[in-house]
Amino acid sequence: MAEEIFQSGILPSDSDFRIFRDYGDVPGLDIAQVSNGYVYHTVFDTFEAVPGRSVQNTGENILALVRAYTNATEMSNPEEYDEGHAVFFDFLGLFFVYYTETTGIVLNCVIAVISLGLVGFSLWRMARVSEVTAGQISIWFLIILGLHVVGLGLCLGLPLLMAVLFDAGDRSLTYFSSNWLVIGLYVCPAVIGLVLPLTLYYTLKPNGQLSHAYHLHMSLHAHCVILAFLAIVLTSVSLRTPYLCLLSMIFYSASLLVNLLSTLHDRGYYWTITVQCLQLLPFCYFCYLFYTFLVIFFPVLGRNNSGTNPDLIIALICALCTFFALGFVVQFINMFRWPKLILLGLGVVTFIFCMIAVSDVGFPYRPKTNVMRVNFLHTRRIFYEQDGSVSHNDSGYYFDYQDRRELNPLKDSSVNLSGLARVEPDCEKYVMCGIPCFYYSWCSQRTRAGWLPRETEVVLPEVELKFELLGKTVSEAEKTVRFDYELAGPPHMNVFVQPLGGAKVEDWSFVRTMLDEPEEFSAPYQIFFSYGKDDSPLKFYIVLSKSDGDFESPTLELGIVGHYVSYDYERDPEALQFIKSFPDYVHVMEWPSIFKRYIY
Repeated sequence: MAEEIFQSGILPSDSDFRIFRDYGDVPGLDIAQVSNGYVYHTVFDTFEAVPGRSVQNTGENILALVRAYTNATEMSNPEEYDEGHAVFFDFLGLFFVYYTETTGIVLNCVIAVISLGLVGFSLWRMARVSEVTAGQISIWFLIILGLHVVGLGLCLGLPLLMAVLFDAGDRSLTYFSSNWLVIGLYVCPAVIGLVLPLTLYYTLKPNGQLSHAYHLHMSLHAHCVILAFLAIVLTSVSLRTPYLCLLSMIFYSASLLVNLLSTLHDRGYYWTITVQCLQLLPFCYFCYLFYTFLVIFFPVLGRNNSGTNPDLIIALICALCTFFALGFVVQFINMFRWPKLILLGLGVVTFIFCMIAVSDVGFPYRPKTNVMRVNFLHTRRIFYEQDGSVSHNDSGYYFDYQDRRELNPLKDSSVNLSGLARVEPDCEKYVMCGIPCFYYSWCSQRTRAGWLPRETEVVLPEVELKFELLGKTVSEAEKTVRFDYELAGPPHMNVFVQPLGGAKVEDWSFVRTMLDEPEEFSAPYQIFFSYGKDDSPLKFYIVLSKSDGDFESPTLELGIVGHYVSYDYERDPEALQFIKSFPDYVHVMEWPSIFKRYIY
């Protein structure tokens, strides 16, 4: 499940191994430490923050993998043993389960069919014992099934609605430090939504022809039918996560089989004992699984950029946990005499948690442990026109917002943010909005970035960013032009390429992936260049074509960026003073940078 989530792109992170996978065709395995992600990429990310047991465990896993690979006969002819993906998961960290994707497809479908068969036999048994027709039982079951589908919609919808409301009131991430708030904010609404339709049905439209125990049993049957349907549908679209539905169905079908083979099925509420006993293991597993995802996502959403509402992800995780962990148990609320009072109590709990969340307890950030991440570059910008003249020259702080609240929590602090504005208006005028975004995740959110002008000029380190046009070659026959350049500067640099006037990039000296896959990559193209000891200049060329062959008018706009990331480079006094003005619950990641725009 974690693998499918990571590969889907939901997580705002990447693997350092990706470059070898994409361009070297090298297979590999990622190993990640997930606990206490709050310190990740901060000054608090020290060796002391990593448990020694975790380091030892990682080493033991790597050693076992190396030994297994070196002794594996499959390595001599991998194609012969290629069986596609695998379904794999651990149970409470105690043991590991894995089987092939093909086996998973068979298991999901077979168990789903068996579960549906047992549900059908149970309904026939109810009709026979209660002396009502099978048609009546079927109608009542379809009504309950429909209401349970509505309950599933509410189970997902109410927590998501809470997330939308809190975000609309600029109260997102209230759980960032106080994780327990999700119980009242999202779990309780999910429970209410899952139970409410059937509770209203049982209390407002009682049915004397069939015992309440049977009605309650049918509500669990409805949950099983939905799981069977989900397992079949999700398996048909080649997902492996339907094993969650498989686990639920196995334990419920086992309890149903025991009840059918014994007399418990038809002895009032005695069948609930078997159900509750066999639901203990899946309940523990689903709580363990979704708790793990919450541990991962809580800190991750503090660096998920400002473009998406992070509360929606947490609300969805809590809703799915409620659905899988409590789906076969939560309907037992309807066994009590006043189930609506229980749901009302859950509503009161939700209200109390909402009040706590909007208080100081819900303020997301804490010093050292749960910090607010603020990324900004003290930037000097110089815009050159085609004739070489400078049309604009200024300095300021470019902010790449890390979480949904952007810089709103700092409005009442000592940080002077007067004049802060979005860079979006500049996106139509300058390549890459005229900002030195560091790498692709920053650049993808550039329209939401902030620019804080600075009256004095940013003092840059001594390592100068040098960019020179070496030559321009026009081919009138092919209607192309080739520009040759040389770039030298700090160890981290960007080249942003934007064709102008209907021009198209035909070739360049970089990897052609972006040019050969236009459905995935479009201008402005982003080139990131870094070096270690070898600081020799980078020489490259760009070939453009134009249908009219006119290369005297503007054809190419380049953004050349130098990043002085290391703390070996000094910050100027004004920048240091600005950094010190941030509160202690803020972790600042910053460095000097320079952005030069050229037109050819």
